[in-house]
Order: sequence, then C-alpha cells, then structure tokens
Amino acid sequence: MEADSLKKFNRLGYLFVVLAATCWASGASASKFLFNSGITPFQLVQLRITTAAVFLFLWMLCRNRSLLRIDRRDLVYFLLLGTFGMAAINITYLYAISKLNVAAALILEYLAPVLIALYTVLVQRERLSGLTIAAIAAALAGCYLVVGAYNLNVLQLNLAGILSGLGAAGAFAWWSVHGEYGMRRYNPWTVLFYALLVAAVEWNLLHPPLEAFMHAYSPATWGWIVFVALVGAILPFGLYYEGISRIRATRASITSTLEPIMAGLLSFIFLGEVMAPPQILGGGLVIGSIVLLQVKQEHDSMAPAILRAQRTANGR
Repeated sequence: MEADSLKKFNRLGYLFVVLAATCWASGASASKFLFNSGITPFQLVQLRITTAAVFLFLWMLCRNRSLLRIDRRDLVYFLLLGTFGMAAINITYLYAISKLNVAAALILEYLAPVLIALYTVLVQRERLSGLTIAAIAAALAGCYLVVGAYNLNVLQLNLAGILSGLGAAGAFAWWSVHGEYGMRRYNPWTVLFYALLVAAVEWNLLHPPLEAFMHAYSPATWGWIVFVALVGAILPFGLYYEGISRIRATRASITSTLEPIMAGLLSFIFLGEVMAPPQILGGGLVIGSIVLLQVKQEHDSMAPAILRAQRTANGR
C-alpha cells in the first residue's frame, strides 16, 4: 500500500473509532434523559437490549444469514457471555448512569483495564512493572476523586451508583477477557448478536416479559429509545470494528477514551450536568492511566518481534 493510501487508511480508522466513541457517549446522555423522563433503569435495559437484538437479527438475516450459524458446542459459552457480559454490563452501566453524572459513570466503567491488570497479578501470578503499578495507583486515586468520595455526603447518597459503576467495570473486564474466544471463532457481529439475544431473553424473564414496551410513551420518547438501542449499542460496535481493522486494537482502545470526555460535554450542554474540578482531575487521572496501560500492552506485545528482528540483523 502506498504511503498516501496508508495514511488515508489510518485516518479513516481513527475517524471510525472517534465516531464510535461519540455514539456511545450520545447513547449514555440519551439514557440519562430517559431516566429524567421517568423510565427506570430496569425498563430501559429491557427496551435497549430487546430492540437491539431484534434489529441486529433482521439486519444479519438480510445481509448474510451465515453470520447466524454457531457451533452447538459453543452454546454454553454464549450463555455465559450473554449473562455475565452483556446482561450484567447493561444493568450496571445504565443503573450507574441513572445515579451519577454520565461522565463519572463512564469513567468508572473505564476502570476495566485496571481490573484486568489486577486479574493477571492475582490469578495468573504475573509480576507488575513499576509503570503498571503507577498507572493502577493513579487510576484508583482518580476513581476516588471522580465519585466524590472526598465528600462523605455525596458518597452516602450515591453509594449504589458507585458500586454499580464498579460492577460495570468488572462486567466489562469479564467481557474483554472471555470475549476473545468468540472473536477468534466467529465474526464479531455473530458474537455481539448472541450475547444480546441471551441478555434479551434473560431480561424478559427477570423483568416482566415486554413490560417496558407496554407503556404509553410519546413519539419523541420512542425515538430516543430506538436511538439508545441503535446509535448507542449497535452502530458504535460496527464503527469500532471498522476502526480496529485499520489501526491497532491498542490505538483504538486509547482513542475510545474520548467517550467519557464527550459524554461529559454532551451532558453539560443538554442535561446541565457539571463535574467539580476534583472530579475532572480524577477523570484525567483515570483516562491517563488507561492510556499508559494500553501503551505498555502494545510495547510488551511488540517487544519479542523487535528482539527477533534485532537478533536477525546481528546475525544471531
């Protein structure tokens, strides 16, 4: 590929990831608007997941039916992925948004890479470098500031939201670790659909079946519900996958940290939400820590290849 074509290819990759982050951020802000309108987190989870699963099924059915095929031996895998991944992420993520500032809720979810790093130490017995320890410490300090823990009254009032945000980080970390198996065997759209399908079935059992669809919403509210399901859930995945296909996954992950920043801006403009200076500082610490962890991950993954190239060049 020529240099100019490669630059254009990379620019498109970054553009797709930025658009994905914008979609996720706007979906989060729209969710908060719906909560302010009287819809409960449990209702919105049912509305969002069920609508997204139906639209994605129809799209895959029309575009490429082969994407709907999975191996019978992977049924348990998709059941677990949909339960502890998609279903858990949606309720903890949306409940946190209903209780906290949108940006603060998203920043808590972005602690997932920190939890993955801790998982490698506690479970896989890997040693942490000084850089990783510093990044984790900065992320935890940032989390303390973001949730307003320095104000005990705020901490008491929002404890459920804070715990839910941390739960979203845990569920997202679980999805990130266990989703790799499915991505190696199937198209990403197949993995996303079956995770959504399992989550939709479960949330129509946990919450009265289709109860959230039975209310007399205004046309505008229905429009925002569809927006949250399509623009906030399905479209950004497609944009993100397109971005990863053009730039490294690590670079895409770093670029996607724009999401809480954009969510904070959108929530300030349309919802009047304001974060205090210590919360903004904490958000910067968390995002900076995530970038450090992702850069280190890319460096570590490239180091063996660089070393082999150097040995080859030296005749070893």
